[in-house]
Amino acid sequence: MSKAPTRIQQRNRTAILNAGLDVFSQYGFRGSTLDQIAEAAGLSKPNLLYYFPSKDAVYTELLEKLLQTWLVPLQQLDPAGDPIAEILAYVQRKLDMSRDYPRESRLFANEILQGAPHIKNHLSGELRELVDEKAAVLSRWEAAGRIAPTDPHHLIFSIWALTQHYADFDVQVRAVLGDTDPTIRAGTHLDTLFRRMLTPVSGSPQH
Repeated sequence: MSKAPTRIQQRNRTAILNAGLDVFSQYGFRGSTLDQIAEAAGLSKPNLLYYFPSKDAVYTELLEKLLQTWLVPLQQLDPAGDPIAEILAYVQRKLDMSRDYPRESRLFANEILQGAPHIKNHLSGELRELVDEKAAVLSRWEAAGRIAPTDPHHLIFSIWALTQHYADFDVQVRAVLGDTDPTIRAGTHLDTLFRRMLTPVSGSPQH
């Protein structure tokens, strides 16, 4: 049985992963080096290699942890809840993640732009299964006349695009708006946008 990591080992692993997140989100996988990560973590390269055998190992662990975090907001969409309230709450959770986890969002975006070589199986596996599950919930809500007609998968994609923009293009958004926190105004705008789009027209036929 392997020994539990010591406090110092846990601290060093955390420092390496945090440094890797900084470096990878800024330079991408190909543009990053173990030397950069070690320097950002305040460790020597040999010390870093004691915990992770390669740059790929650091990157893969970051992505796998990130994907689990990324799934949570959609997992929380409750089939038993009020449809529009549930969808708007999901939009807000995704917007909050863009505000609170900008490095993680950029890391994920960079991986996707490279063809997702490290997490392609996760995307076509657990992510696809979750999206299909929640798309079926949206379809049931639409069939019951509780939301306006929409393509459920593309509604989810639209929510991703309109919320993650505030992390992936943060510099551009702040350059235009000059806001200290653009997501405050974005939350109001997206609430209005999706509420109008999803509210059934009064008197429309029920399915």
